[in-house]
Amino acid sequence: MADQSRQKSSFSGDTANCVHLAIAPDRGVKLRESDEPEVVISTSPDVLRALLLGVKAGEFDHLTT
Repeated sequence: MADQSRQKSSFSGDTANCVHLAIAPDRGVKLRESDEPEVVISTSPDVLRALLLGVKAGEFDHLTT
């Protein structure tokens, strides 16, 4: 993702542990975590939107216990 414009999560603050997001040339979305920058996850904007809506709605809360 080095050649793409990245945006750091606003929840990361000034810490080194953060998530970066970039729009790929093919209009896909690329995600990476600063702990393992060589691992990049690719998805579509629609799939990412569905995931974020599910997280906000609490659909995955049971996985944290």
